[in-house]
Amino acid sequence: MEILMNDIMKEIESTDKVIIHRHVRPDPDAYGSQLGLKYYLKLKFPDKEIYAVGEAEESLNFIGTFDQVEDETYQDALVIVCDTANAPRIDDQRYALGARVLKIDHHPAVDQYGEINLVNTNASSTSEIIYDMILHFNDESIINADVARVLYLGIVGDTGRFLFNNTTQHTMEIAGRLIGFPFDHNAELNKMSEKDPRLMPFQGYVLQNFELFEDGYCQVRITKDVLEQFNIKSNEASQFVNTIADIRGLKIWMFGVDEGDQIRCRLRSKGQFVINDVASDFGGGGHPNASGVSVYSWEEFDLLAKALRQKL
Repeated sequence: MEILMNDIMKEIESTDKVIIHRHVRPDPDAYGSQLGLKYYLKLKFPDKEIYAVGEAEESLNFIGTFDQVEDETYQDALVIVCDTANAPRIDDQRYALGARVLKIDHHPAVDQYGEINLVNTNASSTSEIIYDMILHFNDESIINADVARVLYLGIVGDTGRFLFNNTTQHTMEIAGRLIGFPFDHNAELNKMSEKDPRLMPFQGYVLQNFELFEDGYCQVRITKDVLEQFNIKSNEASQFVNTIADIRGLKIWMFGVDEGDQIRCRLRSKGQFVINDVASDFGGGGHPNASGVSVYSWEEFDLLAKALRQKL
């Protein structure tokens, strides 16, 4: 890993312009790793042009904002893609216009699209990898609370507030160092969990309409008429995937939302039940205990559910 970090830094040092991408449908780690890398590089190389691009997710706007760049900006630019396992999921496909493309990620290596691929599947998050880079180059003294804040939120997001089994001793050590910087981590965690009051009736619907089976599998179907009934967008509905996570005996669950052209399914599991291989079989992917996949009918949703239940 250290050799790859050195190779990436050499690439950064040899360019005047860096454009940082991440995946579509961003989560806190996508935001945290992308913005954390941008803020860090701006401090380390104040004379370089450093941009972070992608479509914003409204519920995560408190973490930070992104840059608008023209196509010609990509000329002679170094592109770094964070937290994205395969090229089709990169937000803003203009990444290919760059002179060189590098990848920093912690997902299983589905698609090694980068000319340098720094992939550490033992890391809890890509935000953790970015902080490891900072430590590797002895740059902890040059970073500030802005860097620490977004990386901390990225780690918190991908570890489920340190409840997921990807949380290691190393993860906790890094989190401890990050909260030593002057930002209010309690206030930031509150922002991460806050939801618009108008969405709360929908949470009640989820709690009244989940389907729980004796083997520990549970599923939620959100059809278009339900979205219309509660005047809620599909991306807003997805925020409630963990509403049922505290059910006693729950092992694997799926949250499906009809987005019109597809049914977006978020898969979650606890403990030893690995589900990203099932997601991959259906054209999706993700983490061992948290993955996503799109299906195109409720019949296919049922087939996905059957495959998940075979894990039990």
